[in-house]
Amino acid sequence: MKKEVLFLIIQFILFSLYFIDIHVVSYSFPSWINYILLSLVGCGFIIIFLGILNLNDDLSGIHHKKDKPMVFNGIYRYVRHPIYAGILISMLAYALFVGSVFKFILTLVMGVVFYYKSSNEENWMLKKYEQYRIYKEQTGRFLPKYRNKDY
Repeated sequence: MKKEVLFLIIQFILFSLYFIDIHVVSYSFPSWINYILLSLVGCGFIIIFLGILNLNDDLSGIHHKKDKPMVFNGIYRYVRHPIYAGILISMLAYALFVGSVFKFILTLVMGVVFYYKSSNEENWMLKKYEQYRIYKEQTGRFLPKYRNKDY
């Protein structure tokens, strides 16, 4: 339980820092790239929405609610942690869009936090759900990967 709370505190701090406008080094891209980056921000939000939608009422900041079946459908069919993936895609694309090296670095740090947080969650899922091991082997953590078995 202590690890989960620590991860939430670190996430809160990183999100808070992300919204501060600090210009360490700035750069800019051509407008056509900026359109792509803004589209990726939108895609990230859609991925977050789908992740939340597929969890229904099983969303919590720490663990899945007890006595609930594991979610294999929707976007979880392709990615084990779509909410984290969507957040990272949106943060990265926006950091590049605004040309902020500071936001880019915070996004990388958030990626590391999400990696360790998701590892912690997966250890819990492996204990709770017998079928999670197979799901984990065949489904990407943050990005889809090829798999040959349906759930």
